[in-house]
Amino acid sequence: MANANTKKLKTAKELARPEIVFCLVRVPGSSRLFFAGSDMTIHDVDLSPTKPEPKEIGTHGSYVTGLVLAGKIVLSGGYDGRLIWWDSETRKQIRVVAAHTKWIRKVAISPNGKTIASVGDDMVCRLWDAGDGKLLRELRGHAEQTPHHFPSMLFVCTFAPDGQFLATADKVGHIVIWDTANGKPIKTLEAPGMYTWDPVQRKHSIGGIRALAFSADGKYLAAGGISKIGNIDHLDGKARIEIFDWQKGEKTHEYVDDKFKGIIEHLAFHPQGDWLLGGGGANDGFFLFFDLKANKALRQEKAAMHVHAFVLDEKAETIYAAGHGKIQVLNT
Repeated sequence: MANANTKKLKTAKELARPEIVFCLVRVPGSSRLFFAGSDMTIHDVDLSPTKPEPKEIGTHGSYVTGLVLAGKIVLSGGYDGRLIWWDSETRKQIRVVAAHTKWIRKVAISPNGKTIASVGDDMVCRLWDAGDGKLLRELRGHAEQTPHHFPSMLFVCTFAPDGQFLATADKVGHIVIWDTANGKPIKTLEAPGMYTWDPVQRKHSIGGIRALAFSADGKYLAAGGISKIGNIDHLDGKARIEIFDWQKGEKTHEYVDDKFKGIIEHLAFHPQGDWLLGGGGANDGFFLFFDLKANKALRQEKAAMHVHAFVLDEKAETIYAAGHGKIQVLNT
């Protein structure tokens, strides 16, 4: 995708869905996906046939917001506070863990596939053994309340490429980077431009960091969300990305989208660092490719849905995207 600024995304396949798809994971080297969302059900689908037929694996008691793949195990997390292990071949439930006392917002897996991270609105990140489900560590570094004394939310977590570090981020734009070996915080970063408080019309706040991604070399940490919002009842703020040289604690890039409004829901770096891809939406959806070297958007494209999650193939030439009422396969 070296010419990402000169090409247009092309839809290779589209799978209509009745629910909002919040998360998906892809089996490496294949077109097989696991996905889940507002219907509370984990699905298994091979997208290679002309008419793919999703199969149900199992359900949660509420929205499913996180999925990871550990070998042949699919692990899901949801608003019911549970983590559930599933056998991807037999589609049988293996284990259930009461992981959080409030909604689980995101689940991540370490690069070696041995450790699971989960974050929830109890403002705790927990690390789990992917094999036996045992709790390894609790990471506490996010305030339970916003500065205006309302409940906060812990939206996202992601591992660094070497697995030595984990980043977490919350509603008020507070980021913590942790040492996964000892569970200690080693750096904090702030992105308050992604948080809006309206003390006039209504005592209400909105925003937060919804996406995090480390660059392939581990140097940069990108955070995505929404800029300051005028009308807190609508996502009328501009999409926003901030990038940090996290070890130095310095913000290196700040990008406010001049074309699309809405929340950046997911971020991913190109394996060679050519660009950063963000996806999200408001009433509709968008993708944007950001060039770190040029410090500008390579391209901004409207999506057929509010994008909640996506995964890239091994060469970063295909995007598997999920969102409101759709799963899409996009070629670049």
